Amino acid sequence: MIEAATYAPLYPELTLAIGAMALLMLGAFRGEGENAGQLEGWLAVAVLALAGGMLLAQPAESVSLFNGAFIVDQFGRFMKLLVLAGSAFAVVMSYDYFKRHGVAKFEVPVLMLLATIGMMMMISAGDLISLYLGLELQSLALYVLAAVRRDDVRSSEAGLKYFVLGALSSGMLLYGASLIYGFTGSTSLAVIASSVQPGGTPSLGLVVGLVFLLAGLAFKVAAVPFHMWSPDVYEGAPTPITAFFAAAPKLAAMALLTRVLIAGFPNAVPQWQQIIVFAAIGSMLLGAFAAIGQTNIKRLMAYSSIGHVGFALVGLAAATSDGVAGILIYMAIYLAMTLGVFAVILAMRRKDGMVEDIYELAGLAQTDLKMAAILGVLLFSLAGVPPLAGFFAKWYVLAPAVKAGLGWLAVIGVLASVVSAFYYLRIIKIMFFDEPKPGFEKSDAVIAFVMAASVVFTLVFVVWPGPSILSAANAAAATLKF
Repeated sequence: MIEAATYAPLYPELTLAIGAMALLMLGAFRGEGENAGQLEGWLAVAVLALAGGMLLAQPAESVSLFNGAFIVDQFGRFMKLLVLAGSAFAVVMSYDYFKRHGVAKFEVPVLMLLATIGMMMMISAGDLISLYLGLELQSLALYVLAAVRRDDVRSSEAGLKYFVLGALSSGMLLYGASLIYGFTGSTSLAVIASSVQPGGTPSLGLVVGLVFLLAGLAFKVAAVPFHMWSPDVYEGAPTPITAFFAAAPKLAAMALLTRVLIAGFPNAVPQWQQIIVFAAIGSMLLGAFAAIGQTNIKRLMAYSSIGHVGFALVGLAAATSDGVAGILIYMAIYLAMTLGVFAVILAMRRKDGMVEDIYELAGLAQTDLKMAAILGVLLFSLAGVPPLAGFFAKWYVLAPAVKAGLGWLAVIGVLASVVSAFYYLRIIKIMFFDEPKPGFEKSDAVIAFVMAASVVFTLVFVVWPGPSILSAANAAAATLKF
């Protein structure tokens, strides 16, 4: 007889799945109406909070289920909590937007829940098959969310582009996984890791499979040269959905990439390190230079996101426990900053609708000083200006790279950060020194709360970083140990 306690590590995912199905039925029975999606949205947040509570209640030890296909450890719990937080904030930010545009649908929070289940499966994947299942569950929901405004050409175009390029990346990932299976005889990351002896050289076929696998995963984190979908999808998708894309899925994909390389190929570091270094350099430089000419703030944030992925990859390239801990700290700080900036973007609304051009922020300090101050702090943090949290985020990924003998990579990161500061500072200059344009409408309480929470985290981390750093260090040690 199977004991229920055996599957206790799965309770958070099961809670999300049952909650999504219940909300789907509730929405179907309630039907369309003026407040469609509002009840489902708040219930979705409650389900996400319940799953987070279950994660916190789990014991600290590492557990594997289904012959190692599903791994629950400190690394997974840390990243899952971040994903749940990102998803919850994205859900609450979406309702007012969709209601104002007359497209409030109960399907939106349900799809967000389903995507979150896929993300949590990705984070715990210890097998190439479970990896793919989680990835596709997330991706299929995200394709629909990108095109959820069916009457909007930009939204439909974003969904189509994301779907076509996502299918291509999935094909590359599957081809790589099949090659890895063919040359190791297993899809388990633990068995794959043991197929290459310490100090040994992996076979050419295994390296080719790894290259294709990394190509598919690089698409999910929007790393160069597989970033091409990101600016168009960020610009075309509804703004709350863009905020969701920029937050939760990116964290899950980075966690998956880290686990695959650290747990699945620990003895093939020289082979995959050069790929990660190339992607990191390309992402940092593209994110720094390509955003300079952007005036659409959502498109600018897409290139900013690509640059930040590059910095996270620097920590991964170090291939050490400190490097993995740096990734976790970086992604936590990135999540807070990104959600705050997108909350500000959602607040950029006048009577004739939302605006996305950065020059519409002209003189914001004179019309809404509080909003200008919040965005200013977040932009300074994104630029890595000390002593804000964004500076420490970059420090914790660049320092392990220097220790690992990749000091030149850290230098490139610092130079890219200096270049990227230009387009962040340009927005601050527009807000505080340009002639003011008409003020924005008063934002709703939820958006104001997200803005305030993000800037508080950005400032509090400076004076009280201990809990985050300790949790990240323990999570990194768990990953390398497994």
